Amino acid sequence: MNLKRFVTLVALVGLIVASVYGYRMYTNAFSNNVENWGESEFLYIPANSSYLEVRKIIEPYLKDMASFDEMAEQSKYAGNVISGRFRIKNGMSNYDLIQALRRNVPVRLTFNNQERLENLVSRMSSQIEPDSISLMESFTDPEFLKESGFTPETVLACFLPNTYEFYWDVNPLKVRNTLHKEYLRFWNGARREKAEALGLTPVEVAILASIVQKETSKNDEKAAVAGVYLNRLKIGMPLQADPTVVFAKKLYTNDFDQVIKRVYHKDLDIPSPYNTYRNVGLPPGLIFMPDVSSIDAVLDAEKHEYLYFCASVDRMGYHEFAASLAQHNVNSQRYQKWLNSQGIQ
Repeated sequence: MNLKRFVTLVALVGLIVASVYGYRMYTNAFSNNVENWGESEFLYIPANSSYLEVRKIIEPYLKDMASFDEMAEQSKYAGNVISGRFRIKNGMSNYDLIQALRRNVPVRLTFNNQERLENLVSRMSSQIEPDSISLMESFTDPEFLKESGFTPETVLACFLPNTYEFYWDVNPLKVRNTLHKEYLRFWNGARREKAEALGLTPVEVAILASIVQKETSKNDEKAAVAGVYLNRLKIGMPLQADPTVVFAKKLYTNDFDQVIKRVYHKDLDIPSPYNTYRNVGLPPGLIFMPDVSSIDAVLDAEKHEYLYFCASVDRMGYHEFAASLAQHNVNSQRYQKWLNSQGIQ
């Protein structure tokens, strides 16, 4: 065999080898490899996961784990794992999958209508990686409470109900600090001036707003209800708010799952700082997470002479207001009679 033919043969063999290798690499990279993914849209990789831990998560959904390993090594993904939430679907190739595992998809964290901080952290932990315990520890950190002016009873005021965007694997401190910044942004100069004019701090406004929130779900009535409570505070009259008695009863019995539809006279004697029939002034903390509408209703409360209100029989969901105890008693007796007729206990 002459040299020319030998070189040609070697080149041909090299070309064949390169073609086979190239085809194999192309197949590894772009052939469908994800199957049995199911109906879920997202794959979750916990924080600080190693490549071996990622393998355990995705292996049940891959046709060929070896080809993915090879692609992960060549693309340097194996040494650069990213934690978070990733959008996955059936039919993805190894290349598609690795690209997807490099795009952390944010979570839209939403919450409202939370009765206590315990409910809030439970709601949050169902949407992001940090668990309830780590969130609770962050939110009630003594140094944070001291610096921000909250107490364990009032820190719920820091978290305004809304939708916030975080990565799923977010650090609890990041959640707390971001929401605190939103709280400070919300309490701008204008709102603080209104609170000061009422003789209240932002936290006290939130406490009163939490009572207003539980008294009425009607946004067009909240300012009137807030006006009643402000009138009572001005003259040193107990707030006598039934929702605080309900909260006090749940706290006293350590049963926040119970549904209380009616407040009885005996309940008014529950020994609790949250019972505003026994204590003058605001309770020590929030009894519910108030909406922004409730907070603004306190800041823009109606100026009137009403000191009493009672649920209306004629306008369900609304209340009847009264300036005198005599008129209030008439309204109250009518409502109690209606409750009895409905068998509401």
